[in-house]
Amino acid sequence: MSVLFAVIFYVAALCLVGGVGYRIYDYARTPAPLVIPTTPAPTTGGGVAFRMFREVVFFESLFKGSLWTWAFGWIFHLSLALVLMRHLRYFTQPVWSWVDMVQPFGIYAGLSMILGLAGLWGRRIFVDRVRYISTPSDHLMLGLLILIAISGLSMKFLDHVDVIGVKAFFMGLMVFDWQPLPTTNGILYIHLSLVAALMIIFPFSKLLHAPGLFFSPSRVMPDNPREKRHVSPWAAKMEAEK
Repeated sequence: MSVLFAVIFYVAALCLVGGVGYRIYDYARTPAPLVIPTTPAPTTGGGVAFRMFREVVFFESLFKGSLWTWAFGWIFHLSLALVLMRHLRYFTQPVWSWVDMVQPFGIYAGLSMILGLAGLWGRRIFVDRVRYISTPSDHLMLGLLILIAISGLSMKFLDHVDVIGVKAFFMGLMVFDWQPLPTTNGILYIHLSLVAALMIIFPFSKLLHAPGLFFSPSRVMPDNPREKRHVSPWAAKMEAEK
């Protein structure tokens, strides 16, 4: 099982890094022939940066669109960030001091993460206009995330896992020195399988929306078409060749 999971996580890591890298490359090379920021929009680069900060940190446009969706989405993303920071202890030696400080908050974040996901899933079930546009993959992604959170919390509150052995396994993977996984915990195998599945499908699903925000013309372009002519790189190249 240790060898199997070692291979699975190498494949999952390649899919995650390669897939996300390709999607970012694809976003970057997509032309933006027009200045189309969502108004009211800032007219300077500094204003765009501040707008993006509000969007990334506070989900400003979602707040204006739907308070319930904003609340559940913000709870989920904040909780996920804390959970990921808590898991850094499995990949660092010595463990950074701020990661130690996050540990107790990360446990409660797992519970609030389930709450946020449940709210987002309920929205897709009970809100007519959202249910109409929801696809099976939307439900599967939310179900996968909830199962990951539940299986992770189960190892904390129901069936404790040998965290030292788990850390040795992942630290060994990072330096190609494979170490055995703890063999007495079935929930651990379920949790790791679900995480690996998420890593593999993440670059090809709707879950990959954060990088796209930084390439969205409606968000990252200043509203200055009268002050400055916008010419896409491909259009400038064509003009230069004439």
